Amino acid sequence: MPPFVTLPDLALRTLGGSVVAASDESFAEKESLIRPGRPGFQAETFGSKGQVYDGWETRRRRSPGHDWALVRLGIPGVIRGVVIDTAWFKGNYPPYASVEAAAVEGHPSPAELAVASWVEIVPRAELKGDVEHAFAVTDSRRFTHVRLNIFPDGGVARLRVHGEARPDLSVYEGLGLDLAALANGGLVTACSNEFYSSPNNVLAPGLARHQAEGWETARRRDGGNDWLVIRLAGPGMIRLAEIDTTNLLFNAPGAVSLTGLVDGEREVGLLPSTPLQPDTPHRFRLHHADPVTHVRVDIHPDGGLARVRLHGHLVTP
Repeated sequence: MPPFVTLPDLALRTLGGSVVAASDESFAEKESLIRPGRPGFQAETFGSKGQVYDGWETRRRRSPGHDWALVRLGIPGVIRGVVIDTAWFKGNYPPYASVEAAAVEGHPSPAELAVASWVEIVPRAELKGDVEHAFAVTDSRRFTHVRLNIFPDGGVARLRVHGEARPDLSVYEGLGLDLAALANGGLVTACSNEFYSSPNNVLAPGLARHQAEGWETARRRDGGNDWLVIRLAGPGMIRLAEIDTTNLLFNAPGAVSLTGLVDGEREVGLLPSTPLQPDTPHRFRLHHADPVTHVRVDIHPDGGLARVRLHGHLVTP
C-alpha cells in the first residue's frame, strides 16, 4: 500500500465520521463503510435480505444512474489518498467508482450537501472484487465531506479517507484543549518502533478498549528506549499531561519522560523520567515558560501506551 495509508483515516467512525445519506442500502447498511478494522465475513450466513455482508451493498439497479454514499469526515482535513475496499464482494462489486469532496462548514443536512460545490478527487476508476484499491489524491484543499459514487450498483466493504487533519480551532478561542488530539490536528510525525500497532492510536478519541487500540513496540534488547514525536495542533503551553497505560498489564513501560520541541529543534524540558504503573491513567501537571510545537514522548525501555493527552492553550505567534 502507498505511504498515505499511515496517515489517519479522517472518515473513521471512531473519529466522529458518519455516513449521512446513501442512494440505497437494500442489502447491507451504509454505516459499515467507515467501521474500524478489517471487514469480516462468514459464508452461508443469510438474513432476511440475503447473504450478510460487512459492508454497504445496494440493490441491482434497473434504472439509469448510479448509487452513492455521502460521508461526513470525522475530522476535516487535506485528503492525501483514498482506499476503496471491496473485500468479500466477489460477484456483486461495482465495476467502477469515483470519489468527490466538498467543504461545507457548520452542520449541513443531506439536502444542503446535495447542492454543495463538489470536486472530483478520484476520477472514475475500474474496480475488482475482493481487493483494496488505493488512489492518491493531489488536491491540497481542506474538505469536510466526501461522496463515494459506484457505477452502477453493488457492494463496497470499506471507504478509507487518509489525510492530514485541519479542524476549525477557533471554537476553542480563550479555552483550553488537548493539543495532541488527532481531532484537533495533532499527529505523530516520528516513531522509533510500531511493531504491534500504530503510534497515532495514542491520539485517538475515547478510551482504548484493548491493547490493539493503543501503541505497542517490539521488545527492545539493545539497552536503548522507544519514543514518538507528536506535532501539536499549534504552538502551545501544556499544563496537564495524561499518560494512560490502560490494558497494558504486562507490557507497560517502566517510566516515561516528556520533552518539548520548538519547531522540531530546540528542546524544552517538560517531565523528567517518571515511573509508570501498568493498566493505569497517569496525570502530571507541567510547568514550562516557552511554548512548544512538538513533544517527544520517551518510554523506558519499551512497551505500550493506550493514550497520550496534552492539555493546554494555543499561543498566537
